[in-house]
Amino acid sequence: MPHVETRTELIVTAGESPKRLDHFLANRDPDYSRSTLRRLILNGHITVEGQTVKPSHKIKPGDRIVLTVPRPEPLDIDPEPIPLEILYEDDALLVINKQANLVVHPAPGNWSGTLVNALLYHLKTKTGSLSNIGGKERPGLVHRLDKNTTGVMIIAKHDQAHTKLSVQFKRHSIARVYEALILNVPKRHEGTIELAIGRDTVERKKFSARTARPKASATAYRLTERFGKIASTVDLFPKTGRTHQLRVHLSSIGCPILGDPTYGGKLVATLGDITIPRVMLHAKILGFVHPVKQKEVSFSAPIPNDMRHTIQQIRSVTQGEVQRKKEEKKF
Repeated sequence: MPHVETRTELIVTAGESPKRLDHFLANRDPDYSRSTLRRLILNGHITVEGQTVKPSHKIKPGDRIVLTVPRPEPLDIDPEPIPLEILYEDDALLVINKQANLVVHPAPGNWSGTLVNALLYHLKTKTGSLSNIGGKERPGLVHRLDKNTTGVMIIAKHDQAHTKLSVQFKRHSIARVYEALILNVPKRHEGTIELAIGRDTVERKKFSARTARPKASATAYRLTERFGKIASTVDLFPKTGRTHQLRVHLSSIGCPILGDPTYGGKLVATLGDITIPRVMLHAKILGFVHPVKQKEVSFSAPIPNDMRHTIQQIRSVTQGEVQRKKEEKKF
């Protein structure tokens, strides 16, 4: 997709009922997401009858709308030779297996050493670029994983692919499966956690049900292995995509993710003599409709070595404890 300025003129038809400008444009031009259109409106790149307006401006029949998409700003982010595990790549997208301890995009405190820096370096020697819908600090990022969450991620190479993938995330038609190592064992072996969450009113870096703006969220889960009563592994199937959703939901049922002190406190930093190296959460399966080929595709990544080793340690300890109790009963 060429990175040049484009200009589009629309006339609201006589049969069009009054509605918000951003809603009207999102329906008329599916190549742009509503968030992108909102940003263009707020930056004065979309006018109605020659006037800059708000996204909520009500259009009416006969209105002349001019949409100007500017040439993207040059990125001020330096490419860095950070290793990437690429599961798939073509002209429209990349699918990677994100490693732990990798921040996804530059932000205060992390202006370098991010996934974006790595992607720019990877594409430096190729003919290609990244989509610009997320802004110059988040090129190509259709979704995100937390710093210490590992697993499958999609990266968009151009805006059209980005928009079509974003629609799938918004409609929750993306097939996502996570694996988590958690404290305790859920009372029910499978179920759905439904809890409206938002930014916490007291601890602003956290998300919880204690919020001024709750948003509905749901996560289905299934127990896959239990280690006595002290820990277990679960598969997670998010039905919505709220920030920190899986971490908040598991904590809400008394089963915080091991290695996640934000939502589990000191209890999840260690388990007996076992030190938990990080948040034990892995995005292991991601399925979607390819934005260009229009075919269903699915990608998977095995749990990383640190998580596998931690599970093996816990399994060994609990199996040893069971065996010890059996031996004691003999006497």
